Amino acid sequence: MKEIILLFLISGTLAAQPFTKVEIARWQKQATQVTIIRDQWGIPHVYGKTDADAVFGFLYAQCEDDFERVELNYIIAVARLAEVEGESKLYEDLRMRLFSDTTQAITNFNQSPAWLKKLCYAFADGVNYYLHTHPQTKPKLLQRFQPWMPFLFTEGSIGGDISNISLSKITNFYSSENIIRKAEEEDFNRPKSEPGGSNGFAIAPTKSASGNALLLINPHTSFYFRPEVHMVSEQGLNAYGAVTWGQFFIYQGFNENCGWMHTTSGADVIDEYKETIIKRNDSLFYQYGNILKPVISKKIKLAYNDGTALRHREFEVYYTHHGPVIAKQGEQWITTKMLNEPLKALTQSYMRTKSKDLSSYEKTMELKANSSNNTVFADVKGNIAYWHGDFMPKRDQQFNWSAPVDGSNPKTEWSGLHSIQEIVHVYNPANGWIQNCNATPFTVSGENSPDKNKYPVYMAPDPQNARGIQAERVLRRENSFTLDKLIAAAYDPHLVAFEELIPALLISYEQVSKLDHTMISRLEEPMSLLKKWDMKYSTSSVATTLAIYWAQELSKQVRPKLPAGTDDLGTFSYMANKATHEQKVKALEIVINELEKDFGSWKIAWGEVNRFQRLTGKVSETFDDTKPSLAIPFASAYWGSLAAYGSQKFSGTKKMYGYRGNSFVAVVEFGKVLKAKSILAGGVNNNPSSPHFRDQAERYSKGEFKDVLFYKRDVVKNATRTYNPGK
Repeated sequence: MKEIILLFLISGTLAAQPFTKVEIARWQKQATQVTIIRDQWGIPHVYGKTDADAVFGFLYAQCEDDFERVELNYIIAVARLAEVEGESKLYEDLRMRLFSDTTQAITNFNQSPAWLKKLCYAFADGVNYYLHTHPQTKPKLLQRFQPWMPFLFTEGSIGGDISNISLSKITNFYSSENIIRKAEEEDFNRPKSEPGGSNGFAIAPTKSASGNALLLINPHTSFYFRPEVHMVSEQGLNAYGAVTWGQFFIYQGFNENCGWMHTTSGADVIDEYKETIIKRNDSLFYQYGNILKPVISKKIKLAYNDGTALRHREFEVYYTHHGPVIAKQGEQWITTKMLNEPLKALTQSYMRTKSKDLSSYEKTMELKANSSNNTVFADVKGNIAYWHGDFMPKRDQQFNWSAPVDGSNPKTEWSGLHSIQEIVHVYNPANGWIQNCNATPFTVSGENSPDKNKYPVYMAPDPQNARGIQAERVLRRENSFTLDKLIAAAYDPHLVAFEELIPALLISYEQVSKLDHTMISRLEEPMSLLKKWDMKYSTSSVATTLAIYWAQELSKQVRPKLPAGTDDLGTFSYMANKATHEQKVKALEIVINELEKDFGSWKIAWGEVNRFQRLTGKVSETFDDTKPSLAIPFASAYWGSLAAYGSQKFSGTKKMYGYRGNSFVAVVEFGKVLKAKSILAGGVNNNPSSPHFRDQAERYSKGEFKDVLFYKRDVVKNATRTYNPGK
């Protein structure tokens, strides 16, 4: 009961509270120590006397560009999304509260060192000062931001590990209506969702035209999820790159000395335990070794908006020492154990932005609080490196950690953490390059990659994927990389998936032609195009349209039949070798009919159907075939496109519009003078009336990068607005 009362008290601090004169005076004073310079692309370059000043201005600038996304990330973090979006989000809030809550965040904030508290106060003050100076901005829920809010993230990444926990399982276990949630199940009538993740390349001096190390930073996220920013202080901070809205550190980026690219990791760092539950009288226990331990229970009360009023629902939730109960399997309950170290995570996330070289960067990793990311690294001394994960529990290898293990067996406990030197890693490989595209780490540096046999299976169960194959190829081809050549490698148009799929279709066409001359004569011309296709995307290519539409259609047909756990390459193999000849040919006929129905002809160039459009700036964007859009040559990462572009049809559209993939992309050269180029999907500001709403869209569609303005002399030379926050 104390917890519920405290929750309401904390919720009150997030509700409308007038800002005091003392607070406003303090903010105004700090604002005079901050200068924001907007360049010709609207990118905010934030300068402060102290790191706290830079954070203050940094958050203020983020709010100027997209307060809606800043607020949304914290609405989710405080587990109050259902108050804004309704009852359907109730179990997302419950999932968040099972692993993280405001009381824990406050405790972590109170335990943090003085330097970190200053940054957290500056974070909250920067947002609150923005709200004070922009009364026209109406928050959906959070009227006041608090300094403990950054501690709501368990491992430094918004979403992070918690978002990997099955929402269906939680809903089905805790729902009083005994409903079966199917929202997470794949809709086989739609194309496969765009893969999450990122690409990272590091080039050693031996493979660089200048003799300097190079780095590709290429996160694949939902569009506008990570804007481009620059923050500088007189205390040694000078970091540039992509930030997740509302956080006060550069997530993927670089400083003058080094750069870091995080790719999503498949390392096994979350474990599920099968708990044997025993009821005695009115109490619940679970078996552990030879003893019974009491199941911990507590009540969580959540609010939701039913469209007319705010209502509440109370859940009784359960825990063992392994973690919260999230599901039931037979008669056993399933608990989940994961990293939950917000203080270490926030410390590591911020301190790495001030790293000076490989050695100092590695010291920040010793905090071992980055569980969802791999890291591709390069520095000004010419070092390149790769780490597959960071947080890695030690576990008994006799157990299958990819499945729930026996929670009653003490041998399934974690026994500390692996050291940074024990996890899968590469330092300065002889081949002179490193790549990771969310695939196996055992191909990151060609023949100089780590030996799979030297590591426990749980460290790197990640399969190979089409991007990983293509990344190796493009990096092997070049011996004298420049920034432009690195961009060209990152945008190589070859689609690996079709190397197996198209030949299989050609064989099936020949087989079916012997039986069905009517169908075959209709498909003769499109098949001729596919036979001649070089398997490279381009806006003018009709074959690209046919191949991708066909593969999407065939994929929808075979996905329900795939064995559990089939990876992408396995899916392509199944499509090529297990689908019948008739299925493959019929799928092409379906696509021809679809294109003719939608566009009057099947001879439609890829750029005509694969489009970029930004109309509203809202988190849930809308699309309209009658309004202007841009042709995009890139394709889905699923098919092996290194320049990832996830697109699909939306309600009322016949064309496909991008929603996820290449967002912020940068290439960096670490020399005596840092050089970098970048591009951002659309633009940095979410307001359609802003000149920076889609001013980078044309360049984005062509893969044409702009020069990064890193040094202040260049920033000032290209300034379009210079101001103090609030002025």
